[in-house]
Amino acid sequence: MTKETIEKVVNSYFTNMTAMNAQGWLEIFAEDAVICDPVDKPPMNAKSDGEKLFALFSKFYAKLELTPNNIFIAGNGAAVKWKMQVVAKNGKEAVAEGISVFEINENGTIQKLSSYWDEAAMLAQIKG
Repeated sequence: MTKETIEKVVNSYFTNMTAMNAQGWLEIFAEDAVICDPVDKPPMNAKSDGEKLFALFSKFYAKLELTPNNIFIAGNGAAVKWKMQVVAKNGKEAVAEGISVFEINENGTIQKLSSYWDEAAMLAQIKG
């Protein structure tokens, strides 16, 4: 797998999340892809749980901006340091940073995604 292919898939993940484009996001995952986001939550299946995830996003967030800051590619995967800024429907804003590890399969789709960040701290910023 080429570095360009991995970089394209990873960038597509971030672009589709920011656009809250569930269909585009689902297309870059393998049928049996596993997401651990954040890693301390139970894993979910991208294909069967993705629509619910985006429904939840659109219910609570007026804006979600997920920006990759550094992409480190090795083998068939990448680790990405990112920053997320959200505006909740209640008008409150929150910021979070984290690192996501992507495992890309031979078909050029995401097989596993593990994200390390403090979701509770971000949600605490927008409660109220």
